[in-house]
Amino acid sequence: MKNRLFGVGRLFAFLFAFALLSFVSCRDYKTPLSRGIIRSNWGSVGGKIIYLFTLKNSSGSEVSISNYGSTITRWLTQDKQGLKSSIVLGFDSLSGYLSKPPYFGATIGRYGNRIAKGEFKIGERTYHLAKNNGPNSLHGGLRGFDKVVWDPSPINDSLPSLTLNYGSKDGEEGYPGNLLVSVTFTLTEENEFRIEYSAHSDQTTPVNLTNHSYFNLSGDPSRNILGERLWIDANYYTPVDSTLIPTGKIDPVKDTPFDFTKPEQIGARIGEVPGGYDHNFVLNRKDSLLQLVARLSDSVSGRFLEVYTTEPGLQFYSGNFLDGRIKTSEGKPIGQHAALCLETQHFPDSPNEPGFPSSLLNPGDAYHTVTVYKAALAK
Repeated sequence: MKNRLFGVGRLFAFLFAFALLSFVSCRDYKTPLSRGIIRSNWGSVGGKIIYLFTLKNSSGSEVSISNYGSTITRWLTQDKQGLKSSIVLGFDSLSGYLSKPPYFGATIGRYGNRIAKGEFKIGERTYHLAKNNGPNSLHGGLRGFDKVVWDPSPINDSLPSLTLNYGSKDGEEGYPGNLLVSVTFTLTEENEFRIEYSAHSDQTTPVNLTNHSYFNLSGDPSRNILGERLWIDANYYTPVDSTLIPTGKIDPVKDTPFDFTKPEQIGARIGEVPGGYDHNFVLNRKDSLLQLVARLSDSVSGRFLEVYTTEPGLQFYSGNFLDGRIKTSEGKPIGQHAALCLETQHFPDSPNEPGFPSSLLNPGDAYHTVTVYKAALAK
């Protein structure tokens, strides 16, 4: 009973916060909310208002986030010439996201990555999910967290910070339990973009939340990422089968094209990986605290990106399935390897692999993870 009351209370708080923001939302197209945050009316979906929130710091960096899919649409940073461009793929209007691009910048849930054959067991019960990626379930199913409208909470005035909330009902996309989720985005003065995930459930359920931003540090998606250099603090990775489901093994990266323990050009060995990189790396964790796990750099723009996380895994995806059919807001085709993803998360198919870190969230427990992406210029 205590857990049920707790869940109802949180849900009421989420709805009340959303009502407060909605009350002052409709008259101005752009509304300053607090220090470093502008809110724009971006349209509507299913009768719900869609906003675009832009977080700004004093150095001129900007991150824009929509409450449709809890989606990062733009991250403006400066290159070594002093020119600003976005280092993530995104669109200037809501229509680009309603056409269902491949998860550009979206918050992924209830379970990021793949679950084999669209099913898993908890105790003696088998749960069945939508098979939306060949024989497997991918990124939460047909209508994952990337395709729902999230409710914004009141903003923290101390830093440009935004919290988005979503209540996933028991049985949604086949998952058990009423799950209450919040994601807080914060932009610091040091150009650190912090993403903090929290969740509670009234039943045992797998949870694996991540962000699916596609990075191109050049700021120009017509220039691919094969020349960018990547370091990942991982001595092991999880090999996959032909459908990209982990085999259950944890193999060393040494003497393989998966060895990024020293900075390597992404295109140098990608030809040795059938289909390109779309693999989980087992991070060399010292403890459960936030730590530096990856670094991406681009010599042309002078930008680099550091990734910090509390998660045990990092999915490196080299944009293999981008094929030019999707175009930027300027009409430029987004081709293969136009951008890459560095998704901090639990391992794919963890609910079916007892040897992997558990992704199950039990009633009364709190799910809490943190990831920080820090953008900077090489000196």
